[in-house]
Amino acid sequence: MPDAKIEIRDVYKVFGKQEAVAIELLKQGADRAQVQAQTRCNVGLAGVSASIPTGQISCIMGLSGSGKSTLVRHLNRLIDPSSGEILIDGKNILELSMPELRQLRRHHISMVFQSFGLLPHLNVVDNVAFGLDVRGDTRLHARQSAEQWLERVGLLEYASNYPDELSGGMQQRVGLARALAIDAEVLLMDEAFSALDPLIRYDMQDQLLALQQRLHKTIVFITHDIDEALRLGQHIVILRDGKVEQAGTPDEIKNHPVNEYVGRFLVRRERGPGHTSGATA
Repeated sequence: MPDAKIEIRDVYKVFGKQEAVAIELLKQGADRAQVQAQTRCNVGLAGVSASIPTGQISCIMGLSGSGKSTLVRHLNRLIDPSSGEILIDGKNILELSMPELRQLRRHHISMVFQSFGLLPHLNVVDNVAFGLDVRGDTRLHARQSAEQWLERVGLLEYASNYPDELSGGMQQRVGLARALAIDAEVLLMDEAFSALDPLIRYDMQDQLLALQQRLHKTIVFITHDIDEALRLGQHIVILRDGKVEQAGTPDEIKNHPVNEYVGRFLVRRERGPGHTSGATA
């Protein structure tokens, strides 16, 4: 496996007033329900450790409530962990000062959301240029860069349109262009294609793969869809109840599922979502 761009080391996230008690219970083997009953704390992550390879698409997947979206928000410190370490290029980002954290977010990490996150009062080119404007680039450079990325995602002719004049797929392409425009090394994508119709979603996957062939970014892609994870990911991490069930290449996941939970994802994939007998996800 290539060198790790991001190292997640024994990360716990507990929501509630008795964090320390809850973490100790988790370390002793208590599950989420037991922790909630004893401490009234909700467990987001329970000792997650994972490596994200440099220059690859890593898919973090799991069912609703598995902790995948909570985890990705730790990577740019939208959420801080209750305990653990998160290293980017060997540096623990939890030790960054606020000015250093702002630099990290403005120059090194960008994010694409499921809900697109476009600003309705800005036109398309200004939405794409927004991150460049925030970090202080000149207006000329920001607009030129935004137009270049709009051309790459096939939307330059819509530069003066507003988000509500675009389809869902087009809005997501604008969101992708905005994230890429700041030329960050790491791109976080939180179920970025989940709100799209199946055909548009497949087209967006194609576009992401085509862009990645040229850009070689470190992409962390959150999904609940095993097909999407296997299609996009060179590395996959499967979460369940805030813990890592299995991590590996698509072939390792397909050929050597570590337990029944992982195997059920694959059985459902083979039989299709319409199959009603046997194991399901």
